[in-house]
Amino acid sequence: MQQKRLTILQGMPIFGGIDEDTLSSLLSKALLIQVRKDEYFFKEDDLDNSIYILEKGRVAIFRNWQNKRYKLRELCEGDCFGEMALMDCKPRSAEVVALEDCNAIQITSGQLADIYQTNPEQFTLIYMNLGREVCRRLRDADTRLFMNDHVNA
Repeated sequence: MQQKRLTILQGMPIFGGIDEDTLSSLLSKALLIQVRKDEYFFKEDDLDNSIYILEKGRVAIFRNWQNKRYKLRELCEGDCFGEMALMDCKPRSAEVVALEDCNAIQITSGQLADIYQTNPEQFTLIYMNLGREVCRRLRDADTRLFMNDHVNA
């Protein structure tokens, strides 16, 4: 099972260029989380500084705005979520609910800080990759927002 988890991480953009020793170290300290269908990984405004990598299942990400709930996206095995709160140390900006029973790998900012102590170069690369992932998602959100505004104009 550890090899399968390592393979999942190696295939993710946020761990691109990260060596196997660093990934193995992260996995050895990671928590394995199980969330049942219709339960939450976290809710908007929760305090948490972890990133989650889906090992099994599907989730939906929702954001509440002006008393309405908006579905931002769905994610499945091999996807991650929670990177914003991990990077900016602010409360969660959205909620993540399991669409089916899920297993996820939870990596905390403390575990990443341990990587910084042993290998600052790998730590920096992880955070650079996380920044790129946030930028990809921002571009996607901008595109969807523009398309909706353009269609409604």
